[in-house]
Amino acid sequence: MNLTEYAEFDGLGLAELVARGDVEPKELAEVALQGVEVVNPALNAVIETFPERAASLTREGLPDGLFRGVPFLIKDLGMTEEGVRSESCSRLAEGLVADHDTELMVRFRNAGLVNLGRTTAPEMGYSTTTESLFHGATRNPWNTGRITDGSSGGACAAVAAGVVPVAHANDGGGSIRGPAACCGLVGLKPTRGRTPTGPDHGEFLSGLAIEFAVTRTVRDSAALLDELAGPGVGDPYVIPGPDHPYRYAVDSRPDKQRVAFSTTPWFGPDPETEIVAAVEATAELCEEMGHEVVEASPNFDGEAFLKATHDVWCAHMAHGIDHLAGVVGRVPGPDNLERCTWACYEYGRSLKAHDLLRGFDVFNAVSRSVAPFFCEFDVLVTPNSSMLAPPIGTFDQNAPDLDAWGWTEHLFSFDTFLPLYNTTGQPAITLPLHQSEDGLPIGVQFAARFGGETTLLRFAAALEEALPWVDRRPTIHVVHPCCPKPAS
Repeated sequence: MNLTEYAEFDGLGLAELVARGDVEPKELAEVALQGVEVVNPALNAVIETFPERAASLTREGLPDGLFRGVPFLIKDLGMTEEGVRSESCSRLAEGLVADHDTELMVRFRNAGLVNLGRTTAPEMGYSTTTESLFHGATRNPWNTGRITDGSSGGACAAVAAGVVPVAHANDGGGSIRGPAACCGLVGLKPTRGRTPTGPDHGEFLSGLAIEFAVTRTVRDSAALLDELAGPGVGDPYVIPGPDHPYRYAVDSRPDKQRVAFSTTPWFGPDPETEIVAAVEATAELCEEMGHEVVEASPNFDGEAFLKATHDVWCAHMAHGIDHLAGVVGRVPGPDNLERCTWACYEYGRSLKAHDLLRGFDVFNAVSRSVAPFFCEFDVLVTPNSSMLAPPIGTFDQNAPDLDAWGWTEHLFSFDTFLPLYNTTGQPAITLPLHQSEDGLPIGVQFAARFGGETTLLRFAAALEEALPWVDRRPTIHVVHPCCPKPAS
């Protein structure tokens, strides 16, 4: 199998080849690693590979999951694999090696996925771009002068460029959906509690963050959710599962739904014209598909919500950095943390317990305001971000002139529509339905009520059929014989 043949298949497609005996897992792994060599000089998305794993792969040595033998990459943030570095893309944690598998890593492995390396993220994950001082800028395969968003920017760049069909990602404020939109991928953030975050966390980032993946096709996201979903031992609660496997939702089409759409942000700037047009065109398509479509949006105090998000994130950053420092035996400081990270760390350490509880009270008020809206509507359609992927350097985590609050305001001036669903716990999915005049992907976000992944996946599959994107390929891709040098 060569790279051109390999890139024709999504994850389930490659797994079907393995199941039929048409290709061996070892061959798939070798081709994926070749793909890293082809595109990574231009993208800087993969920071480590494991070629020794490819050399020893056999079909018999892999679990019989839905993705048996499919190449895969893990993000250097959140989930860990025993014996693999876990540095949070920070100089503070340089050289740190995980001493255990998290439950999610076990499930990825049981699904048959083969981890071949680590992808980039911003330092500690608190950024809407993937440009750490530790590893440098990760570049968008559609235009290497543009950002991939964050924090799953390396994962999304690698999947969009055809290196792997599926890659681990997580989302605490939009970190699956934002990069998926910038890179032209499917980005599903499942319902809070749908996938496990143990044993290190009961509720990752106080419930804001959830672990999952990014894919090129809706069916891969659905099947992967089947493989990963369900509580882990010791999880704090169990949420209801679906009536049928999620992958079956892709084969059925939604009944008539009540669909709301809005391009009005709850805080921050109004979206750019092309993004507004993409959402409006999507709403028109939904109406043509037989759904009842209304322009409407839930109401809540956006500024209070943003301040609470800032406090909760900074408190967790302070706690997490202190934990990492204790493990690696280093003292946190400006010499090993980027300036905005350091500012958020210092602010987080200044917070009192009642400050955090006040933030949780705001979150509760927001959730109680938003939930009734989703009793009236099945789906809410919004922009993903307020602007097209901006140039590299727009969001500088090492900027000398931003304090902690300034950094938070700067970040969420871009991904304005994403963090709400981290707070409410609802599922949301980004789909690459449109492109800008100059060829950049435009993602559109769809949200459903708590536990409503089946609704979203049915909806997404119908839209994927109506506006297919799988044949679109970025400038930097494994099928191209050579890659241009990164734009300045």
